[in-house]
Amino acid sequence: MKEPVGWIEDILGALGLHGNVLGVVTVVVGLAFIFGALFFIARNMRELVAERVERSFNRLLGRSSGLIAMTLGLIVTMTVQSSSITTSILIPLAASGILTLENAYPVSLGANVGTTITALLAALATDSSEALTIALVHTLFNVTGIVMFYPLPFLRNVPLRLSRGLADLAVTNRGAVVGYVGGLFIVLPLVGILIVK
Repeated sequence: MKEPVGWIEDILGALGLHGNVLGVVTVVVGLAFIFGALFFIARNMRELVAERVERSFNRLLGRSSGLIAMTLGLIVTMTVQSSSITTSILIPLAASGILTLENAYPVSLGANVGTTITALLAALATDSSEALTIALVHTLFNVTGIVMFYPLPFLRNVPLRLSRGLADLAVTNRGAVVGYVGGLFIVLPLVGILIVK
């Protein structure tokens, strides 16, 4: 039986793309579809959602120092077992102006704690105390970060200021952002691996 995406390989293979080149082209095309979909979602949400809904959404999430927003992020992530899905919901809401950055931030923090539930459930399914220890460390790391930084407004605003600065830089100089992401998520870990070896 042919794989579900075998037709993509056939089309790209007919263009002379094979091996690693085929993989790279497939990833690039996939990313292009993702970014295109996010663009259209954000644009359509802005047109379809009324201003009254926008105000009530921000008012709901702005209550109780972010606890409701964190709880919402936690529950949604626990339900779908993926913080990526929660974050993917937030991106078009924030991009279309429906949700402010200050209100999206605690939802994202709640999602980071919610995503640890998957590891805890997997650890509980084993008889290994080591697995449970690692899962609890993962959970405590995320909870401790929130408890240390979120309650203090001057510390809470540091990630918001940094993200706004990076967004402004991305608008004016996309190459710098690509360099930042590549340096932070590729070069720096490779340097760390080489140092440890």
